[in-house]
Amino acid sequence: MARPQLIAFDADDTLWPNQPHFDYVEARLYALLTHYGGPDELSSRFFEVQRQNMELFGYGAKSFMLSMIETVIQLTNGAVTGTEIQQVLDYGKRLLDFPIELLPDVMETLLAVKQQGLPLLLLTKGDLFDQESKLARSGLGDLFDHVEIVSEKNEATYQRIMRRYQVPPEAFVMIGNSLKSDVLPVARLGARAVYVPYHTTWVMERVTEAELAGVSFHEVASLAEVPTWLQELR
Repeated sequence: MARPQLIAFDADDTLWPNQPHFDYVEARLYALLTHYGGPDELSSRFFEVQRQNMELFGYGAKSFMLSMIETVIQLTNGAVTGTEIQQVLDYGKRLLDFPIELLPDVMETLLAVKQQGLPLLLLTKGDLFDQESKLARSGLGDLFDHVEIVSEKNEATYQRIMRRYQVPPEAFVMIGNSLKSDVLPVARLGARAVYVPYHTTWVMERVTEAELAGVSFHEVASLAEVPTWLQELR
């Protein structure tokens, strides 16, 4: 295969923790609604509301907040109080300004890849304002040559990215924690995908064994392995 020409990194749960903050807020929501059902029932209802809203609101904290409010309204048959809605909003606002703490080996990995002379692209999906804010709070902005914030990570999106940067699939590398978003669509296009497992995965980012059948990708135990792997490709 061709030598790498563009190295793309996912952001959330690849460079910094994100899902644990959402998990915490979701748990607070269930605590608020404990009189309306058990955890399994509440989780099922909230998941369905999020699924239905995805095409309207997309990904991110704001979409999550709107789905929380809608779930509360449904479960209380509209009897939710203004005070309870304010509680939900307060929970959601935590997701818009939490401190960004880099995951292990992130800074060292990005610097090592840059030292190899490879251009870095931050490629993340979600709300534009929210993702820009997280990147600014991370202190990593200056390390990336390019930043792309997209509404979805699918084959069409990756094809547009490759055309924009004039990189053939065989010279494109995507590194991230999501098999659904960072690995499968990239591998299907004939590009290189590097999977960096994270201890928790959003339910809508999970894939089945059947979906992974026959898909070729490289898995690392940590980001620290990435620079050496890239060097071996050159």
